[in-house]
Amino acid sequence: MVVAAIVIFGNIEVSTVGSFIKDGGGEGLQGGLPSFQDQIFTLFYTLKGHWGLIGSTALILAAVGLIESLMTLNLIDDMTETRGSGNRECVAQGGANILNGLFGGMGGCAMIGQSIININSGGRGRLSGATAAIALLCFVLFGAPLIEQIPIAALVGVMFMVVIGTFAWSSFRILHKIPRTDAFVLIAVSAITVWQDLAIAVIAGVIMSALSFAWKSATMIRARKRTKEDGTKVYEIWGPLFFGSTTGFNSKFDVSTDPAHVEIDFIESKVGDHSGVEALHNISNKYLEAGKKVTLTHLSPDCKAMLLKWNPEFKTIIKDAIDDPRYHVVTDMMDAEV
Repeated sequence: MVVAAIVIFGNIEVSTVGSFIKDGGGEGLQGGLPSFQDQIFTLFYTLKGHWGLIGSTALILAAVGLIESLMTLNLIDDMTETRGSGNRECVAQGGANILNGLFGGMGGCAMIGQSIININSGGRGRLSGATAAIALLCFVLFGAPLIEQIPIAALVGVMFMVVIGTFAWSSFRILHKIPRTDAFVLIAVSAITVWQDLAIAVIAGVIMSALSFAWKSATMIRARKRTKEDGTKVYEIWGPLFFGSTTGFNSKFDVSTDPAHVEIDFIESKVGDHSGVEALHNISNKYLEAGKKVTLTHLSPDCKAMLLKWNPEFKTIIKDAIDDPRYHVVTDMMDAEV
């Protein structure tokens, strides 16, 4: 709610600037309380044909605001060794911005620079944020003549110093120590932020990181082969089975030369998605069509549920055992905690 107060009161200045600045400079800044914009309800009829542009812009602004607020929250948590609530932060910010818009203001979010100044000045509780909001309100209402005397060039200089102070320059010193993919993502996100905006940069960074992780995980799948005393051949799968690793998974098996009984052990693996389920279904059918018996062992509860939901016939080849995977216990513990 502190963020909501800062957003509501902090944007009063923005809502009043356009109303009190005349052509050519005019009377300068004048502070005042905002009024409810009742004409906002007529926009649904007067802005027909423009909602696509309005919606896309609003989505980008909301994404930027949420990203910066959550980044600020994480930074403050590290500085104060506390743990904030990201969900409460987002709900409070969204509600405050909606209310702020009804009074003709512009949306806002938590700011890294101001938050760091607050923390370094000794602010730790909600009172510090409320005090900042009230002080900003007083500046707008009573200190407008003083504010307009500050040169714009000085404010630009302040913003440059905030950027220089908040940018993680140490990232460049470790570029040669981190994986190349991570270095590429770091540089690309920084460049896209300057070129486009923070929201697009974050989305692009997440996509690049996800593709890099998928590629690495796809090359990690392995199959250790051994034979039991009764002649059963065991494939101990290691690594995740998902859309990126299905090709490697299929290449591990030799249906034509394998014995009459084959066991696929998932003690060190997990079926991750539909592609993994389909790959497992296809390899099982190949063994069954060749007249051989195949058994799936050490599947976690969520993997069993996913396989049975996709095809109940999996139940005939899944073997339940007391020594099912270690994360079977972890899953139960997590469910109990929830």
